[in-house]
Amino acid sequence: MSSERLIYLPLGGAGEIGMNAYVYGYGAPEHERLIVVDLGVTFPDMDGSPGVDLILPDIAWLAERKHRIDGIFITHAHEDHVGAVSHTYDQLGAPIFARPFTANIARRKLDERGYPEDTVTVAGTWPETVTVGPFTVGFLPMSHSIPESAALIIDSPEGRVIHSGDFKLDETPLVGEPFDPELWADVSKNGVKALVCDSTNIFSPNPGRSEATVGPEIEKLIRGHTDGVVVATTFASNVARVKTLAEAGERAGRSIVLLGRAMRRMIEASIETGVLKDFPSVISPEDARNVPRENLMLLVTGSQGERRAASAQLANGKYMGLELKEGDLFLFSSKTIPGNERGVIRIMNQLSEKGVDVVDDSSGLYHVSGHANRPDIERLHDIVNPQIVVPMHGEHRHLREHVKLSEGRGRAAVLAVNGMMIDLSGNAPKVAEYIETGRTYLDGTVQIGALDGVVRDRIRMALNGHVLVTLILDEEDEPLGEPWCETKGLAETGRSRASLVEVFEEDLSQFLGRADAKTLRDDGALEEALRRIVRKTGQDEIGKKPEVTVVISRMH
Repeated sequence: MSSERLIYLPLGGAGEIGMNAYVYGYGAPEHERLIVVDLGVTFPDMDGSPGVDLILPDIAWLAERKHRIDGIFITHAHEDHVGAVSHTYDQLGAPIFARPFTANIARRKLDERGYPEDTVTVAGTWPETVTVGPFTVGFLPMSHSIPESAALIIDSPEGRVIHSGDFKLDETPLVGEPFDPELWADVSKNGVKALVCDSTNIFSPNPGRSEATVGPEIEKLIRGHTDGVVVATTFASNVARVKTLAEAGERAGRSIVLLGRAMRRMIEASIETGVLKDFPSVISPEDARNVPRENLMLLVTGSQGERRAASAQLANGKYMGLELKEGDLFLFSSKTIPGNERGVIRIMNQLSEKGVDVVDDSSGLYHVSGHANRPDIERLHDIVNPQIVVPMHGEHRHLREHVKLSEGRGRAAVLAVNGMMIDLSGNAPKVAEYIETGRTYLDGTVQIGALDGVVRDRIRMALNGHVLVTLILDEEDEPLGEPWCETKGLAETGRSRASLVEVFEEDLSQFLGRADAKTLRDDGALEEALRRIVRKTGQDEIGKKPEVTVVISRMH
């Protein structure tokens, strides 16, 4: 039996939607040559990660094996697949391969952090391939909600693996390549060991709809609105949808304005790389102020309720000198990602308070998903006919359902979540080992570990408030005056109706009057005792145990 093995290891994206990072390896155990597929981010929320800018996969396992990484392959330019390339480059340092549009986005990210352009190599599409170490990798065009998405054909001495990337089976996607079933059948005809497959819409029972079905409905909606401004938001990266919206607006006699950095950046990248042709001409926000409102259409960022995006700013008041008024129309040509509902609903209500008519996708007319539904996943399984199905890109319930679907149709499958290394050698997948995985946070300009305690302390302060206690001791280790307190995020008075700060200071003074010399000499013991008193007093007075910082100064 060969001592070499083919492994698959998800470090992000398996058991969650977002933060995709997958590793493939071939060789003797612990000597495998490695390739990485995608390095994405996920976005923080105020409940679980307040103040954090981005959440990245924990790549410590990979970084320790940096010398064994032969290449990084990016399937497409969505943030949950490409967003971490610049933040992890110094730890991994391997060459990055991507198709032209994705490479353009990746280079912009790397450039912002001072890395040279040649860190990204532009790759062609199948049958062109890239050989790195024991792997030969080809980019197989696939339709999705962003241009130039690709599945990866990964050939190793142990056989062919197809990594689907994010996909839908759209034969009329408007921008980007259509799904080509004959090409897929051709690359699969000599046998595929494993299909590592997108699971996002496994619970959606109807076949997915084409992007081409959306345009006529959007045009009908815009034509029917003859008063006021029309505003539409969608994912900036869904270039086909942005183009559909712009064309519908243009045909209805409206001038088009792009608002939001991400929207402009995506359209620029699409035009630069040639994936977007014949985009309607746009006018600047400054010029838009001179256009009659019934002749204006704004395409804006912020479909997921992001606080700083153009949608939120328009809902709050003005943005770039433009303001919404009663009788305007606002279309959400997008699906709300689970977890973002509150932000989206807040914006909808703010718009409603201005008298703006809000249309969302609850009718199913103005948005189609970029991910394959259950019948489409079944169809891809049948075309590829892999020996093994490995579900990825989904929460645990999605992966589990995908395994059930595969096994129910007679194919071996394995439920692999982040950190689970799967040995794909031989005839059946098996768990080789478990790797410690997690997430790291980009907090301002530094990366911190999820277990470093920074975010945990921030949450505790947010929930319980903070008290700063300052105490000065003289040369004899006696208190010099009374201790004093400063509070943040706490009520001014508590149960006893007295000033909360004064109650804290009184209880601390009483303790210090009783404290023995040994306690007063020991900074650690003294600090702990003062902290305990403040927390107990807080609990008694306001029903909260605040976070406490104690500063002890000695006059020596």
